[in-house]
Amino acid sequence: MSPPLDGERRGPSGDLRSVLVTSVLNLEPLDEDLYRGRHYWVPTTQRLFGGQIVGQALVAAAKSVSEDVHVHSLHCYFVRAGDPKVPVLYQVERCRTGASFSVRSVKAVQHGKAIFICQASFQQTQPSPIQHQFSMPSVSPPEELLSCEELIDKYLRDPKLQEKYRIGLNRIAAQDVPIEIRLVDPPSLGQQAKQMFWVRARGYIGEGDMKMHCCVAAYISDYAFLGTAMLPHHHHQVRFMASLDHSMWFHAPFRADHWMLYECESPWAGGSRGLVHGRLWRRDGVLAVSCAQEGVIRVKQQKLESKL
Repeated sequence: MSPPLDGERRGPSGDLRSVLVTSVLNLEPLDEDLYRGRHYWVPTTQRLFGGQIVGQALVAAAKSVSEDVHVHSLHCYFVRAGDPKVPVLYQVERCRTGASFSVRSVKAVQHGKAIFICQASFQQTQPSPIQHQFSMPSVSPPEELLSCEELIDKYLRDPKLQEKYRIGLNRIAAQDVPIEIRLVDPPSLGQQAKQMFWVRARGYIGEGDMKMHCCVAAYISDYAFLGTAMLPHHHHQVRFMASLDHSMWFHAPFRADHWMLYECESPWAGGSRGLVHGRLWRRDGVLAVSCAQEGVIRVKQQKLESKL
């Protein structure tokens, strides 16, 4: 159920203040370095969305550092499945506060047990004569791509794709998901373990709070990420899929409420696990964020037909 819109502020263009700021990533302080987070959107798997936990943990960590430092990396492990019926407690440990770098450890707890642990490192902005990056892929802009509703109308009429993509497309188009997505390459059978889509937060966040944009990007980064590893394996039906770990590196300032291109690829899968890499590009070609994740993927075993 979506939270009420009462009291939500509007941006200069009249857009509603993003629910990611007003609700999803708005933690309740309980004590020093102790916060409580509540839930907004729960996937059909009835486990907490991993991006929500990563984003909320980063919010908690960012509250313990000064205004002049910003996150440059985080490394997380998902220890247990999150229970959507109860809030999550976030405990922050101030591991180190240095002149240039500060490190924070965050533990997310439910039912007295850790469900998630995260290490986040923050850095003061420093100039560097050493700079390089990959080139951004050349793709169609989001304005020229089909919306999720249009994709559903188009692809769910194809009997070959109907069963495979019904859940995924409906999930992307769900009204209570607080992000927008435009797929660059529509679904196709037998494709490589790569996908690209434009993504942004619904609503208005603003320019001033870079820490919040990073937290929103952490939320966004886990959406449809691990599924990249399953794209070449359309003949298998997933029985269970969940994130094991998640890492991010923040390179340049960005607006999470502006369209960014999410480039995802899976270089390897095996041992009931899949590895995915991701890059979030600004529209001007600047590489803003890099991501990596490994997850467990178990598929339903197909029964061999008797040759008799």
